[in-house]
Amino acid sequence: MQALDPRAVYTSSAVLASSDDEYKASSHEITEMAREVAADFSSTTYAPMLVRGLIQIGDLLLIGLSGLLAVYFSETTAFSGVTMPLLASAAGSVLFLLFMLSADGYAMVSMHQYAPQIGKIVGAWALVIVLAVLVNFFSGAEFETYRSWLGLWFAAGIASVSFARAIESMLVRLWKEDGRLERRAVIVGGGQPAADIITTLESQEANDIRICGIFDDRDDERSPSIVSGYPKLGNVDDLVEFARLCKIDMLIVTIPVTAEHRVLQMLHKLWVLPLDIHLSAHMNKMQFRRRTYSYVGKLPTVPIFAKPITNWGSLFKRIFDVLVSIIALIVLSPVLIATAIAIKLDSSGPVLFKQKRVGFNNEEVLVYKFRSLYHNQSDQKAAKSVTKNDSRVTKVGRFIRRTSIDELPQLFNVIFGTLSLVGPRPHVPHQETNNKLFEEVADGYMARHKVKPGITGWAQIHGWRGEIDDDDKLKQRVQHDIYYIENWSFALDFYILAATPFKIINQDGAY
Repeated sequence: MQALDPRAVYTSSAVLASSDDEYKASSHEITEMAREVAADFSSTTYAPMLVRGLIQIGDLLLIGLSGLLAVYFSETTAFSGVTMPLLASAAGSVLFLLFMLSADGYAMVSMHQYAPQIGKIVGAWALVIVLAVLVNFFSGAEFETYRSWLGLWFAAGIASVSFARAIESMLVRLWKEDGRLERRAVIVGGGQPAADIITTLESQEANDIRICGIFDDRDDERSPSIVSGYPKLGNVDDLVEFARLCKIDMLIVTIPVTAEHRVLQMLHKLWVLPLDIHLSAHMNKMQFRRRTYSYVGKLPTVPIFAKPITNWGSLFKRIFDVLVSIIALIVLSPVLIATAIAIKLDSSGPVLFKQKRVGFNNEEVLVYKFRSLYHNQSDQKAAKSVTKNDSRVTKVGRFIRRTSIDELPQLFNVIFGTLSLVGPRPHVPHQETNNKLFEEVADGYMARHKVKPGITGWAQIHGWRGEIDDDDKLKQRVQHDIYYIENWSFALDFYILAATPFKIINQDGAY
C-alpha cells in the first residue's frame, strides 16, 4: 500500500479540530497528528544502493555459473582442467557487469520496468560473446573448438539473468508502491525556505525523496502551520521523539549558517539521532567550494552528520553477527548447559533473567542473561547497582558475573537482531547514578543509541564496565562508546572481539 501523504493527514477532521497550541507539544508528548504521520512511516525501507548492489552480485554469479555449466554440457575439448573455465567465466561476468553499467542497466528509477531491462541484458551479453569471438579469432585458435560452449553460455546467460530480472523487477515495483525504496526526509525550519526546498525536490524527475513533515521552533508569521501543503508537526524537541517512532533517513535543515547560535542549539539536540543531517545550501549566501556540497536529489546541501554503519557495512555486520553467534553457541553449548544446571542447583527460580534495556534509536529491547541474583531479589529496573560482596548475588552468580558467562545468552539476542556482537552496552531505561539520570550526567549520552547495542564494546575492553558509582565512570563509558560509533570499521570490531576474552575476565569492577 502506498505510504500516506502527510498533507492528507493534515486535512483529516481530527487534525482540523486541533488548535495551534498543539504545535507547542513537549518532547515527551508529541501531537496526535505527528503520531499518525510517524505510524505511517514506521515500515522499514531498503537502501537503493544496497538493492542495486545485490542485483549486480546476482548477475555476476548467474553469468559465472552459466559459463561453468556450459562447459559441463557442451562437447568442447578446449578445456583440459578447471582453471581456464573459471577464468573465462569470471572474465565474462565482469565484462557483462561493465557493459550493463555503461548502459545504465542498474538504474533504480527504471528497474521496475521489465521490458527495457531485457534489451539491455541481451545487448550487454551479446557484446561479451562478440568480444570472446574476436579474442578467439586474433589468438589463432580454432573457433569450432569453442563454438558449442559459447552458444550454450550465451543462451544460459540470457535465460538465467532474464528470469532473475523478472523477479527483481516485480519486487522493485512492489517496494516502490509500498514506499520501501524511498528516502524519507524531514525539513527542520519552516516558512519560505522550506517551501523552496519542497519545490526543488518535488520538481525533479524520478524523485525518490519523501517529505514526512516539517518541524520548527518558531511559532509566528515566519513559520506558518502549513508550508506547500505539508503540516508543521512540532518543534525540534518533538522531532527527537518523532524520529524514534518512525523510520526516516535524513533531516534537511533550512536555517542559514549565519544564524550560528540557533544552528548550534538545534544540532546539539539532533546529533543523537541515527540520521543523515544536511544543511541546505541553496538559501545560504555563503558560497562553499563545489566539492564541499553533497546533493539530495538536485538540492545542494552541506553534510553535517552522517548515519553510522549504513548500507553494505550494516549488511555485512549483520551477516557476521549471525554467523559468529551461531558458531559461538555451538562451541560454547557445554558451558551454557553446565551454567544452566549450576544455577538451577544453586538457588530456586528461572535460569534466565530477562530485562528491558534501551536499544537502537532509543527503542526498548528485551535482553537475556543467566540469572545471577536470588530470584526474589531480582532488580528489573537496576535501581541499585550490584556492588562488591552484594548479598543479592548467588554463589554461582558471583562466578558467572566475574567471568562474564552470565552474558552468553545474549548471543540469542544477536541472532534475533536486537543486539550486535560489538557496540555500546545497553542500559536499563531511566537508569540513575547518585539520583541523577544517566543522560543528565554525561553529555551526549543519548548518542550511544545511534547504533545497535552490543554484547561487548570499546568501553568494556578498556575497563569501563560493571558498577557505575560516580559520574566519571559513566562519562568515560560514554566517551568510549561515541569513539566507537564515530570510528567504526570491521577491523575495529575484530579487534574488540579478539581482545574481549583477555580484557574482561576477572576485570576489576565486575561483581
